[in-house]
Amino acid sequence: MARGGRPGARGEGGLGVNRWRRGLVALVAVMAIALITGCTLPRPPGASPLRYRDAIYSTVDVTSNIQYGTAPDAQNNPVALRLDLYKPPATDTQTMRPALVWVHGGGFSSGDKTNVVSVDVANTFAKKGYVVVSINYRLLGPGCTANPSMPSCTIAALEAQHDAQAAIRWLRANAATYGIDPTRIGIGGDSAGAITATLVGLHSEDVGSSGNPGPASTVRGFVSVSGGLPGGVFASAGDAPGLFFHGTADNVVPSSWSDATTGAMLGAGVPAWLQHQEGAGHVPWAQYRTLYLEQADYFLYLTLDLAHAAGQPISAARASERQLQRLATSPRVKRLLKQHPKLRGAEKRARALAR
Repeated sequence: MARGGRPGARGEGGLGVNRWRRGLVALVAVMAIALITGCTLPRPPGASPLRYRDAIYSTVDVTSNIQYGTAPDAQNNPVALRLDLYKPPATDTQTMRPALVWVHGGGFSSGDKTNVVSVDVANTFAKKGYVVVSINYRLLGPGCTANPSMPSCTIAALEAQHDAQAAIRWLRANAATYGIDPTRIGIGGDSAGAITATLVGLHSEDVGSSGNPGPASTVRGFVSVSGGLPGGVFASAGDAPGLFFHGTADNVVPSSWSDATTGAMLGAGVPAWLQHQEGAGHVPWAQYRTLYLEQADYFLYLTLDLAHAAGQPISAARASERQLQRLATSPRVKRLLKQHPKLRGAEKRARALAR
């Protein structure tokens, strides 16, 4: 499935690696259900409040303008790349927390890490126990808001991808400092940031040179709000799973980009979800905020395997395994896997790991 490292044998809710692998087997199947039937993701089971699913803190600590890399602008002048880091308050004792990178929108020509959506996401997930970074990146695409298909926008998007990957590597390089589990990192974004997050998930082999060489640039899942890629380009076996939201009346980034990307991922045997907002336009955050945050929460809980993360109660891990196993063994899943042989192959590979 997603690349970026396998959790250790212990420290995941007190369960060993064999149980984690059995959970992975079921996870592949439940992803297939969600994608093919268009269902929303199920709420992870466990008593409330459950870390990483529910808000467990009312405040967060924020550190602004940390430099995570350097890269040239259009005139070849160096640009300092900076991020704002949100984490639980100092009373939180966990030292192996999942991390989320969020990428702002703005047509690759405007926007900032303090945009309303970025700050909302960062605060929401930090209160659940995540370490979240909202990043600035090079804005190299004037005119992309009006025409995101322009060749210059492709270049701007790929350079934004490289900057976001540098932020992912920065998180891994500084995992001990900020209490991050380097095997549990996801990314998301809105508009241009959603395109960037999709590129990070599907085009990870192109690492760029924006900083922090050495650590992996991969993620275990990505969230795209009004993004996707034209024609589903770059989707291939082994990419990270993705969650796509798109308004059907989007006149900035066509909803067909998310449709095509989801289809290409499925065709390659990569799990993905697509949720349309009928009649909605571009990044309808105010209207669909609750849906976006809830479903992104459930998606990341599954794809980052947070039921087995450090500090989780054994009861939550076992409840998650039971939920996934029920879905994995249902007749509907068996029929769906038969209809989509690439996903069936992914499920078989996961079962081989569990032996």
